[in-house]
Order: sequence, then C-alpha cells, then structure tokens
Amino acid sequence: MTMAKIRHIALLTRDTVKLAEFYRSSFGMKEVARSGPQEEAIYLSDGYINLAILPARGRPEGIYHFGFEVENVKEAMQSALEAGASKGTDSLPKDGRFAEAFVRDPVGTRVDLSELGWKA
Repeated sequence: MTMAKIRHIALLTRDTVKLAEFYRSSFGMKEVARSGPQEEAIYLSDGYINLAILPARGRPEGIYHFGFEVENVKEAMQSALEAGASKGTDSLPKDGRFAEAFVRDPVGTRVDLSELGWKA
C-alpha cells in the first residue's frame, strides 16, 4: 500500500467570506474556486492542500471533514473498512465536488477519498 496524502480540509463557518479572507491575508492562500447557489462555498489553496470554507447552515463551526488523495479509491475504502471505518458512500455526485467517495473513521469523522485530487 502506498501512503495517502492529505490534500483537503473543510471548515464550516457562519461567514465564509470573512474566514476565507482571514486565510488569504494571514497565510497567503489563493482562491481557486467557489460553489453553491450564491457561491458561498470558497475554496482556497496553498498549491498543495485545498481548504474548503463552507457555510455552517446551523451546524457547529470548525473542521467538518478532510480528504486523502489515494492511488485507488476502492482499495483505500476497503482498507479503511477493515481497520474500523464505517461505510460512507462508494461514489459522490459529479456536481463540482472533488471527492469521489468517503468513509467515516472510528469516531465518526468524514474522510473523503479521491484519485483525482483537489484543485490546487
């Protein structure tokens, strides 16, 4: 098995514009995409890791999920399930999302899986 690489972290916030500006001005991250009806989801990158700033919509603010770039999604999912993960989904809609599937780790954190990676 090859080592997976963390390439994506998603944060929930009530004010996506304000939080995205914090990461741009504090750490020099660049905006690479927006999505949602009012383009309220803002995607930033340092050229290596994608940081998704997503609207909380009543959920607690903070880290929502993270994602690994893997060589083979099905093999990574099977390995995670054998190690104690619970099944998420084998595939996600092709609506602009970068993840292809996900599992939940033993404490319930969503872990996205992608062979294609995220915009950098």
